[in-house]
Amino acid sequence: MENNHDQTVSIFSATWRDLGGLKQIERQCFPIDAWPLIDLIGVLTIPNVVRLKAVIDEQIVGFVAGDKRGSKDLSWIATIGVLPSYQRRGIATQLLISCEEKLGTSRIRLSVRINNKSAIFLYESFGYQRIDTWRNYYQDGSDAAVFEKTRLSGL
Repeated sequence: MENNHDQTVSIFSATWRDLGGLKQIERQCFPIDAWPLIDLIGVLTIPNVVRLKAVIDEQIVGFVAGDKRGSKDLSWIATIGVLPSYQRRGIATQLLISCEEKLGTSRIRLSVRINNKSAIFLYESFGYQRIDTWRNYYQDGSDAAVFEKTRLSGL
């Protein structure tokens, strides 16, 4: 088996042409809560959504989407996922940083399964703080932890 850990990751804007890759990421990363097709099409086509893909050897291995909320200087990261065979290589970190930069708001929020320890560790290590819990948020009744990061203006 080839060692894929040394492969170069590139971050690009995603488009509707990336629907197949995004479907694969959703199915593998969120088997219980994968977005339906209409939501996947929406996240790839709705104006003003930051949508980025991580690519290795022309394959989409990760995806993040975020959107600004009106004039509140607040954004939400709607989804972030990396194919399981590519996790723990810093790809989610690259996607998160790139998305935050493109969103450009001083406050960014996201939600995560309360038992997703590795994602929570990542978010906390980048300055996100838990601000709420949404009970029974996921289809299987699991709770979501809501995190927020406050950044200095002009970042």
